[in-house]
Amino acid sequence: MPPDERPPASRRLSGWRPGQGDLEELAALLATAPLTVEGRLPWSSNLSLLVTVGEPLPGDEPGTEVHAVYKPGRGERPLWDFPDGLYRREVAAAALSDALGWGLVPPTVLRHDGPLGSGSVQLFVEADYEQHYFTLVEAGGHDEVLRAICAFDVVANNADRKSGHVLLGTGGRLWAIDHGLCFHEEPKLRTVVWDFAGDPVPAHLLADLAALVDGVPPALTRLLGRAECDAVARRAARLVETGCFPEPVGDRPPYPWPLI
Repeated sequence: MPPDERPPASRRLSGWRPGQGDLEELAALLATAPLTVEGRLPWSSNLSLLVTVGEPLPGDEPGTEVHAVYKPGRGERPLWDFPDGLYRREVAAAALSDALGWGLVPPTVLRHDGPLGSGSVQLFVEADYEQHYFTLVEAGGHDEVLRAICAFDVVANNADRKSGHVLLGTGGRLWAIDHGLCFHEEPKLRTVVWDFAGDPVPAHLLADLAALVDGVPPALTRLLGRAECDAVARRAARLVETGCFPEPVGDRPPYPWPLI
């Protein structure tokens, strides 16, 4: 069956869930194991492919296989305000989340040997796709992680935090995905996460962000331009200085479209 004709991944494949392997080990697998394209994920503005990472071993011995989302640079639509290579920003977002110790973004690696060339490969996690940011806020009980996502988006300058980019994984863990429009040096924050605007940023988040004030981790400098890295440090410093989540400012629409 041609990739574009296959049913959506959420109807036919399971993603990673707790108990299926250590996330650091899976990141190493994502970085080195063979990639096999299973099909195209629908509703993505840029080409996003579901891939199997790994291969079965000979005989009856089971191999290590996981599913992942592969976003090749060749499938990106040109944008007037972001340079080509949005996939690098996907990897940078995971690197920033890991450096902060927040674990918000599924393991994401840079691959130059993919079926369609260079791109990002992100672990596909099993989630309840009926849930998203708006339903999670209404249900309650997730404020701690949602505040971390809010702070993350401010520092990463996320220009496209839709409600559907917050996933409820099995075991109740929240994941933040789709970070191709992050890290621009100019202010471009567009997000649905304005519920905490004006509230104090939790002290433990500020303590983590303070580590960025003097410079970003080397993993980001290998993926982003110098001006973009400096902007990350400035935004972190600003958040630490004010100690509060920002309000929408300027004439730029503060919400992405569509909202979900």
